[in-house]
Amino acid sequence: MKRARTAAWIKGVVAIVVSAVVFLVPFVFVVLQASKNPADASNLTFSLPTQWQFFKNLGDVLATNNGIIWRAFVNSAVLTVCSVAIMVVLAAMVGYVLSRKVTRLNPVINFFVLAGLIVPPAVVPTIWLLQGVGLFKTMPGMILIEATFGLSFCILLFRAFVGTIPRELDEAAVLDGAGAIRLFFGVVLPLLRPVIVTVIVVQSVAVFNDFAGPLYFLPGDENATVQQTLYEFQGQNLSFYNLLFMDILLITIPPLVAYIFFNRQIVAGLTSGAVKG
Repeated sequence: MKRARTAAWIKGVVAIVVSAVVFLVPFVFVVLQASKNPADASNLTFSLPTQWQFFKNLGDVLATNNGIIWRAFVNSAVLTVCSVAIMVVLAAMVGYVLSRKVTRLNPVINFFVLAGLIVPPAVVPTIWLLQGVGLFKTMPGMILIEATFGLSFCILLFRAFVGTIPRELDEAAVLDGAGAIRLFFGVVLPLLRPVIVTVIVVQSVAVFNDFAGPLYFLPGDENATVQQTLYEFQGQNLSFYNLLFMDILLITIPPLVAYIFFNRQIVAGLTSGAVKG
């Protein structure tokens, strides 16, 4: 018994040390580079700054290009909130229907859902389509793109979770006179809270950190998102690594905070549909 406890304790310590090395060391490296002057930061060494100028670098980043970082955070916030809201509502509806109503179309629908995870996005046809409907270089167009890219993953999570909800709840609500809309939004949706939190956090981080999507479908300084601001501090001939790492630090903070506060809900949402019953 003691050996088992000792082995478990050793494994726990090793896991903590490995996690610290994998996650904390890169974060500390970013903080150190963000605190250096341009000459020290250009060496990209894991060392203390010879001259600490963390707040000076922070002010320079916030003032760069007429405060583009502020516009970028607003654009990223709007893009993230709207696209994730669409994902949650649509994926919950589709997942509920796929789980509750088994028809001959289900294999076809499941095929397209899985295809959304496997098939890479086609950039040129998507741009051509957005131009045709007048949504290229617009925030609504980018919101629809992000919602579409994340929909398949969300549907799979909701479908698995709905399978753990007893059908008797649906039948009782119908006997009480609830229609389809009231049944879903009044009975089913509140029970989906764990997976809703998971989808919100995971997809918010994914959309917030997306670089390629806005680069292709939402070009222009006025539409810049936080990931695109990295271009402001790195060029062909000159790179300000201290400001670049300060920008990386600012971009990293929101997803980091989200994972710290909601990691339990994320794990619960991802594993809730693994065992039915």
